[in-house]
Amino acid sequence: MYVMKKRPRRIRKNQFIRDLVAETSLPQASQLIYPVFIQEGRNFFQEIKSMPGQYRMSVDTLLQKIAGWKKLGINNYALFPNIDNKLKNAKSTEALNKNGFLYEAIKQIKDRFPEVNLFTDLALDPFNSDGHDGIVENGEIVNDKTLDVLARMAVLQAQAGADFVCPSDMMDGRVGQIRKALESEGLSNTGIVAYSAKYASSFYGPFRDALDSAPRAGDKKTYQMDYRNAREAIKEIDLDIKEGADIVMIKPALSYLDIITQAKRYFKHPVAAYNVSGEYAMVKAAGQNGWIDEDKAMIEILTSIKRAGADIIFTYHAIDYAKLRTTL
Repeated sequence: MYVMKKRPRRIRKNQFIRDLVAETSLPQASQLIYPVFIQEGRNFFQEIKSMPGQYRMSVDTLLQKIAGWKKLGINNYALFPNIDNKLKNAKSTEALNKNGFLYEAIKQIKDRFPEVNLFTDLALDPFNSDGHDGIVENGEIVNDKTLDVLARMAVLQAQAGADFVCPSDMMDGRVGQIRKALESEGLSNTGIVAYSAKYASSFYGPFRDALDSAPRAGDKKTYQMDYRNAREAIKEIDLDIKEGADIVMIKPALSYLDIITQAKRYFKHPVAAYNVSGEYAMVKAAGQNGWIDEDKAMIEILTSIKRAGADIIFTYHAIDYAKLRTTL
């Protein structure tokens, strides 16, 4: 009789054993950053059609929501402003209006909740009439002129109270210029979360709906990364770390779990991953149609991102997950 010496199923035979030998624990709410969409107005709260359960909201509404979300353990928020089209132009001048909506929103949130961490997006697409992350001239997204605007934006965001500025533009050299600008203004305590490996992805559509920030012409493939490439991501991450990034990010998360793993293996920096709008929308749509168990899929996805190596997860599931986590 053949004696089987190795039976891996022995450590899967019941839930207690599976928990005992689990290689990855469930993400904690404290490891999540919740992206929120804000716009001017009062008592405004409008669901985003392509992102069920996510809303554009005025700052007064957001303040009410944060009071409740904090009780769930959500203390980290990424802000994305929906700017009135009347204020958009080719030079993104509203991005440098120190009295503009975004900067006033940061101040109000930090005045009310000084203990929460605010992660503010650094890119021109919310302010740009062309819908691109950089300044467009003769059909080209110009790198170095964009860097100057981004650096000045970073200073304004930090002065308003941002804890981390988050360049998501993928312009060359932007982390170094932003770090230099912050240091020159005495803002050395403001951190930088660099969207170091941000891929040109089809999973951003619902986000662009939320902010009306889709490109008016062309696409973003001359600055966002080609999804066929992996070594290039390591090069981009390495450059951002050398230029002064405190945290590096891979975006999107699910199609790039291998990149998250490589980033964690090669670098000793904290690694963030962005579980983006299209990934969220697929789960919500399938769940609402009864095709999958939404809660179980959410837990599996967030755990897989953590298993891949992410220390930090930006996710629209944050509130739902935090509520569910208290019952697990």
